[in-house]
Amino acid sequence: MRRALCALLFTVSFPLIAFERQPNADYRVRRERFAAKLDAQSVALLFANSEAEGQNALGAFRQNDDFYYLTGWNEPGAAVLIAPANDKRPYTEILFLPAHNATQERWTGPKLGAENAEAPRVTGFDRVETLDKMRDRLVALLPGQTAVIYTDPEHDSPLEWLKRTNSFPNYTSYRNATQISGELRVTKDAGEITLIRNATDATVEAHKAAMRSAKPRMTENELSAIMQYEFQRRGCETPAYAPIVGSGFNSTVLHYSQNSGTMQNGDLVVLDVGGEYSRYATDVTRTLPVNGHFTPRQREIYDIVLGAQQAAIDAFKSGASSMGRTAANSLYKIAYDYINTHGKDAHGEALGQYFIHGLSHYVGLNVHDSGDRDAPLGPGVVFTIEPGIYIPEEKLGVRIEDTFLVDTGGKLICLSCDAPKKADEVEALMKR
Repeated sequence: MRRALCALLFTVSFPLIAFERQPNADYRVRRERFAAKLDAQSVALLFANSEAEGQNALGAFRQNDDFYYLTGWNEPGAAVLIAPANDKRPYTEILFLPAHNATQERWTGPKLGAENAEAPRVTGFDRVETLDKMRDRLVALLPGQTAVIYTDPEHDSPLEWLKRTNSFPNYTSYRNATQISGELRVTKDAGEITLIRNATDATVEAHKAAMRSAKPRMTENELSAIMQYEFQRRGCETPAYAPIVGSGFNSTVLHYSQNSGTMQNGDLVVLDVGGEYSRYATDVTRTLPVNGHFTPRQREIYDIVLGAQQAAIDAFKSGASSMGRTAANSLYKIAYDYINTHGKDAHGEALGQYFIHGLSHYVGLNVHDSGDRDAPLGPGVVFTIEPGIYIPEEKLGVRIEDTFLVDTGGKLICLSCDAPKKADEVEALMKR
């Protein structure tokens, strides 16, 4: 009876990932593309987060981004070995899983082990083995005299154990695997784009809910809670980053995250809040008048920020435009020049000095995803356009941010523009 019950538990517990996961074939394609960029005589050895390393602020496990990108595996303590084909070996990939720990599994629930006949089907790896076989498999794949091992230099503590056991030839050199996986992550596949769209659609509804709910004397944290409820009930597991809800002077503080103030009549409130859906992020910011009406000065600054965003959108050219401040065809420069030539501060000075952050960043498995910000932006890229003006002496901060996709034809698609952002549209929704 006990054996039957255990078998049932393992049958119904897999796949282990409760959120949407792309097909195994997608991860296999990524691993093959990754291997194609490695030195032919090398191997790559990457490690999952440990239980402690992967804990987020709520205590839930979150996998290392590069490990998840290549494997789709969202459990702690695993490792993956990838070796490109050469004249002495075929292409090889092995997923290593921890051995069962019965005591720990009483707390965490049953875990998939390498001995389970379903392991290859569940994980998408033809070879799934226990971690204690990792050293032998690694040594068998390495050349006899010299070796190149690609790993994550910021996440390689398990590698130290292998070094101490003399697993590697004397002249082993180490290279950064995340530079290669980071390059691959810049261009999103269709499955990734779907997940980002899901995160964005849920977040747009959260921003609309905030517009309908905001009012004087409400706390910033209350408005943040309303937004998180809205995107989580639409499938987002967590916020993609610490929500920023800053009103009055707090609207001028870029990474304000205490959300502890009380919104006052006449304040603006900056809402930089986005959800994460099945590990994929989005990033959306709107700025609202707390009482539902922009003052003339607030509207002036707001319209300049919106105009700067539109100027960058209009200037975008696939394969040419870039997000870096000094890069060729810089979208940042377009937005900055627009802000600097429209409007003045209280002293008659140009407003460019109050645009104090970058215009864009990549979005994907991380809200600030990997990638070269000076590189041209082409098909498959997902990134933000987010100009802002922050004038502390006027307690006036405005940021407008949307997440964009460059489609296969090179067209710039706004994924989050269903969240109202023209001043009149914002006011109209806030009156409901």
